[in-house]
Amino acid sequence: MPGPRVTTVHGDETLPSHVEVVVIGGGIIGASAALELAERGHSVALCEKGGIGQEQSSRNWGWVRISRRDPRELALMASSIEIWRGLDARLGRATGYTRAGILFACENAERYAEHQRACAQLAPFDVGAKMVSGGELDRLLPSGHRMALEGALYTPGDGRAEPQWAAPAIAEGARERGAAVLTECAVRGIERTAGRIGAVVTERGRIGCDAVVLAGGAWSGLFCASLGLRLPQLKVINSVLRTAPLEGGPEAALWSEDFALRRRADGGYSVASGHANIADIVPDSFRYARDFSAALRQEWRSLSLRLGWRFLDELRLPRRWALDEASPFEYCRTLDPHPSKRQLDRAFSRLVEAFPLFGRAQVAQRWAGCIDVTPDAVPVISPVDDVPGLHIATGFSGHGFGIGPGAGRLVADLVVGATPLVDPSPFRFSRFSDGSRPEPIGGF
Repeated sequence: MPGPRVTTVHGDETLPSHVEVVVIGGGIIGASAALELAERGHSVALCEKGGIGQEQSSRNWGWVRISRRDPRELALMASSIEIWRGLDARLGRATGYTRAGILFACENAERYAEHQRACAQLAPFDVGAKMVSGGELDRLLPSGHRMALEGALYTPGDGRAEPQWAAPAIAEGARERGAAVLTECAVRGIERTAGRIGAVVTERGRIGCDAVVLAGGAWSGLFCASLGLRLPQLKVINSVLRTAPLEGGPEAALWSEDFALRRRADGGYSVASGHANIADIVPDSFRYARDFSAALRQEWRSLSLRLGWRFLDELRLPRRWALDEASPFEYCRTLDPHPSKRQLDRAFSRLVEAFPLFGRAQVAQRWAGCIDVTPDAVPVISPVDDVPGLHIATGFSGHGFGIGPGAGRLVADLVVGATPLVDPSPFRFSRFSDGSRPEPIGGF
């Protein structure tokens, strides 16, 4: 099943012999880190095993939101919104970013109270969050809608961007500032000199370096395992469809229990289930069962567990390999899972029930993406004490697209020893081993 059509970034032909920082992973996090570092005058190589932005960075909903986030992410997301506002001008390229607002629907009094608490958490941030109902809510929804709602959390300062444009635009911006952008160039592992990172070994050769940023998304756990590091990370599959252009739909993005949608730059809509995801049972499900026990108790209603071919595929994956032999990253260039027709059909049917005008919409494409999740649904943005020179920026748990530019700036700060954009302690890698017992505490 082909994924969405992503703006093509042609990789550089020449491999640099040495750079200050190698960034592993060409999604929005890695591209943003490369941009930040290159803009500050540091030499950077951005290495991607496939194409820039081909995995979850182009397959997500395209929301840029501070609303309904884990409180630990709020300050970083507020900074990220500020970056998004100036990003197109900074890059000289379109990311599709626009502030169009986001609505979180309240189907009952319990949901209203939940969103009201989330609204109160946003008071320190300049996003205009408020609870709306009655005529005010009706004006934000298409005429003739049939949603019976207690109200909604409305955040006009939230917005959207185009996932198929954003990471490529950021990567090209990094290249214009001096970064090498290397596609079809998997990093097999690292070499150490005097205990510190001294180089990475790619499928195309060696690149000497002083530091590495691992922004490999769903592949980060396997890369960490090859270094003897334990990163508890699992994957869930989320399915999305897009419609052909449709007049009369909502301008603000909307989340409800049954469906989520946002307007696209082409006039169509991206539509997904509000909650439903598929979690394949794989060997890591057992390796990290204890880490994820609290998350599973909280999210079990939204997950469809599935045992199938992926278990055997991942069971056969080596967790260590020699650097002079092909790595698992070279055998699978792009994670392209099959979308769930059942989940998408149900979401689209409920959308049509709520907004009859979508009965005229033509479904143009369906795809799925592989979301990497951590036990507390909060990312890792952190140096690794046991491997001096290594920094991790991964585990964004379905929240990475909007927060990506801010995360890239934060990890760049950590790499070069600058004052961090925000307090990085909630994102420390050591929380999984220092007895903190990280658990999800809120947000979607």
